[in-house]
Amino acid sequence: MLQPKRMKFAKSFRGRRRGAAPRGFSLAFGDWGLKALEVGWVRSNQIEAARRAITHGLRKGGRTWVRIFPDKPVSSRAAGKRMGGGKGDVSHYVAVVRPGRIMFEIAGTTDEIAKDCLTKAANKLPIGARIVSKEG
Repeated sequence: MLQPKRMKFAKSFRGRRRGAAPRGFSLAFGDWGLKALEVGWVRSNQIEAARRAITHGLRKGGRTWVRIFPDKPVSSRAAGKRMGGGKGDVSHYVAVVRPGRIMFEIAGTTDEIAKDCLTKAANKLPIGARIVSKEG
């Protein structure tokens, strides 16, 4: 799974989940992309599942770019623990995704295969997404 190699602080605040993507909202590398339509946290295992769906559909041809990285630690406490005792341990890492953010890009394949791969990848993600292309 994806996670940072090292961080200055092990645990972080939850933050505000609102607004549009400040950057990463246009295709930079590929011809086709998967654009987020809503705000959400995408876990590292969900990113990996979507990436595998894309590479499986592309087979040998094509190139893939993952434009999001899970760099936000999420902590959790065990169920049944009493109140107090501090913040829980880090359980997983998430990428904060806002509307308009390009999450995945692909190139070097036909239109039908690209749409099929990105549709399968979108089904693996917890947020709504749509397929965008360089043409329009």
